[in-house]
Amino acid sequence: MSNKSIEPIEGGSVTSTPGFEAAGVSCGLKMQGELDLALVHAGQPCADAAVFTTNAFKAAPVLYDQRILTKNPGGLRAVVINSGCANACTGERGMRDAEETAGRAAEALGIAPDDVMVMSTGVIGEFLPMEKILPGVEQAARALSSKVAAGHAVARAIMTTDTRPKERAARVNMQKGSCTIAGMAKGSGMIHPNMATLLSLLTTDAPITPDLAQAALDEAVDRSFHRITVDGDTSTNDTVLLMANGQANMPIIVEQDSAAYRGFVEGLSAVALDLAKDVIRDAEGATHFIEITVRGARTFGDAKRAAMSVATSSLVKAAIYGEDANWGRIICAVGYSGVDIDPDRVSVWLDDLQLVRDGAPYHIDEERASALLERRDVCISVDLGLGDAQTTVWTSDLTHEYVTINAHYRT
Repeated sequence: MSNKSIEPIEGGSVTSTPGFEAAGVSCGLKMQGELDLALVHAGQPCADAAVFTTNAFKAAPVLYDQRILTKNPGGLRAVVINSGCANACTGERGMRDAEETAGRAAEALGIAPDDVMVMSTGVIGEFLPMEKILPGVEQAARALSSKVAAGHAVARAIMTTDTRPKERAARVNMQKGSCTIAGMAKGSGMIHPNMATLLSLLTTDAPITPDLAQAALDEAVDRSFHRITVDGDTSTNDTVLLMANGQANMPIIVEQDSAAYRGFVEGLSAVALDLAKDVIRDAEGATHFIEITVRGARTFGDAKRAAMSVATSSLVKAAIYGEDANWGRIICAVGYSGVDIDPDRVSVWLDDLQLVRDGAPYHIDEERASALLERRDVCISVDLGLGDAQTTVWTSDLTHEYVTINAHYRT
């Protein structure tokens, strides 16, 4: 967050936003008594917006939330999130379980069932253990707190193969006031755009209409979660949810071409991008955080398509893991991306070390290349030499540990 109008809140959580309370509890979904169920509650109705998975096998909580978003815009009050079970590919029973979870939360909080959304993460194809979920919801409702520590607890409760929670918060200063934007995310494997495979909840006290909240979230997600990938797998449960309670002392944002809207989008995008990068830094088995920039493209779409082709290449990712500056794999991935290129104009860099100039090797310093690849953070740049468009995406390397984790995910 380099923008001076965006001030990071160190150690923040979703409850850093005034008007929100939360609780993370253990109800037996995970072994060894770990936190596994989260409840976040707003003191008043929120303008809500969401982006969901594009996978055809949408999980029950995704289908339920899509219905609520259409049915009750601007009325969201709470969200229940469970780990340990995705409630995906569970048919009519899965939908009933999602509805019952929301209903039990509504009853415990004294609000309407349509004021509650649900999220789930974990193993696909298993039913929610409702004998644990429902008491867990009631337990969480009794434990709600507006303390920052309560936000930390819910961030831990939604983790699956994550090794650490992902939380960000910032104060966004605008011409006619300021607002807080905070968020949490979970995700480590099955990460790929449209939607990036994860769960994320963003809270804000900015006053904004539901339609502009959706537009802002769409833009923020395109700048962040849609530019990361770990393994090319798009899950059944991806959800990014924004709750805006409108409590900030500033005029309501009603115009998309206003300075206030642009300021809000910038703040939301900054928080979302930091969360997205946190996901990549915690990718399953990863030893490298890889930033890939493609510039010199004719269009933004071409730049992103070429960058994601490199980012999803198993051969590129394996080479980075092995600390091998095998630039041939990079230009190969650009070449099969489907983007119209001129091979004689393509250049490639590893950090500031040029590997390729105009499609041919360029005095490669193998010793320095190896030293650069020993770093945790690796930067790859590709110039297509055709235009002014560019973009940056982020990925991780492909390791033995990634295979081990996913070979034994259920066992």
